[in-house]
Amino acid sequence: MANDSLGLIELTSIASGFLACDAMLKAAAVSLVLARSICSGKYMVMVRGDVSSVEASVAAGVAGARFSVIDSFVIPNLHEAVFPAISGASKVEALEALGIVESFSVASLIEGADAGVKAANVQLIEIRLAMALGGKAFATLTGDVAAVEAAVAAAADVVGRKGMLVNKVVIPRPRPELLSEMI
Repeated sequence: MANDSLGLIELTSIASGFLACDAMLKAAAVSLVLARSICSGKYMVMVRGDVSSVEASVAAGVAGARFSVIDSFVIPNLHEAVFPAISGASKVEALEALGIVESFSVASLIEGADAGVKAANVQLIEIRLAMALGGKAFATLTGDVAAVEAAVAAAADVVGRKGMLVNKVVIPRPRPELLSEMI
């Protein structure tokens, strides 16, 4: 089966994060993408695999961590641009319009970024996850103005439905110097 599904649990407790991570890895054949403490004393665990394995893994982690879960998700058929944006490996030569979506949670931001890049012909620049951000997360993307507006609207809608939207911005003609702030 395809290895294109992503699951994440965001927790209020570091100890519960380790517990959830162990439960997730024991529950199904998934690959651990990331498990770490993040700002404001939270913890996140991200796994990858086929849809049913990721669903089983996230369900086991949520059940094990119970009261500590802030948010979680399973995204089947994750857009291929999301992983490079999380790792900071996206290469952008020039900015067209610039879109930014900012969230109070890591989980809702990744879901929103996936929805945004699926909604319009844009390039994800970066998905920054809670480090030196007070636990918040943000995504940046570029493309023509109409595409960026559509992508930002789709991403903000997903994040907003969870009550986690901090802000969304579209800058039609950003100064080129802004690109150096994102890489």
